[in-house]
Amino acid sequence: MNETPTNYRELEESIHTDLKDRMSYGRYLHLPEVLSAQHPLTDQHDEMLFIVIHQASELWLKLAGHEVEAAIANVAEGDFRHAFKVIARVKMILAQLTQSWSILATMTPVDYLKFRDALGPASGFQSYAYRKLEFLLGNKNRRLLGVHRHDPEVCAELERVLEAPGLYDVVLQKLSDDGFAIDREKLERDFSRPYEPNASVQAAWHAVYDDPDTYFELYELAEKLVDIEDAFQLWRFKHMYTVQRIIGNRPGTGGSSGVPFLKRAIETSFFPELFAIRTEL
Repeated sequence: MNETPTNYRELEESIHTDLKDRMSYGRYLHLPEVLSAQHPLTDQHDEMLFIVIHQASELWLKLAGHEVEAAIANVAEGDFRHAFKVIARVKMILAQLTQSWSILATMTPVDYLKFRDALGPASGFQSYAYRKLEFLLGNKNRRLLGVHRHDPEVCAELERVLEAPGLYDVVLQKLSDDGFAIDREKLERDFSRPYEPNASVQAAWHAVYDDPDTYFELYELAEKLVDIEDAFQLWRFKHMYTVQRIIGNRPGTGGSSGVPFLKRAIETSFFPELFAIRTEL
């Protein structure tokens, strides 16, 4: 007598098994292309880990940029409900990216040095998706386009984002639309330049935090922006610390000073007035 094993799940008759010429999971996600995109340059075991972590991170960064672009459109249209939703998603994406550094940190300095030279000048600093996300969040720097000049299509897209209002810019316009006296120079500035803190913006946020019941949507939006910066700074710190753990104070493959360069990024704030007012409240 044939008995069904207890540790066994029978295939249900309704499950699709004939997928020839039909949409399948692999076709929908283009898995043949995705899963064949890992091409180690050496025979070192940990190079596969290095590649997969960075490729997965690029996908998460792409999604984060997609969501921030949606948030910019939502805020510009006064659609705070959807803005809150996508901003919360960005926070979780950044948490996922932060966790990925812990996986990479299982690679020891000895493991990495076995294949590091094969990378040549390739560096995460050249990440298009990361650069776009930083531009969308307001960390603008035209000189950074130089890293992408070798790819005209990518460079053109980054230049578009560089010159367009970032997330904080549309938020400041919303403050102005709601009656707060934001200096005109902040609303009509050259958006390709780095944002500088401003007393009128700080005063507006102070008023919002002094009366959150009246300005609840703006108050909630402000806290959502702080969530993004908090998550982004955790990602930056974990990045810096992982690099320090693996290569110490060696220069980066892309030509930077390495850890000292990454530490300076932690000092950069996307929404400076939202942190400054915490001292005043």
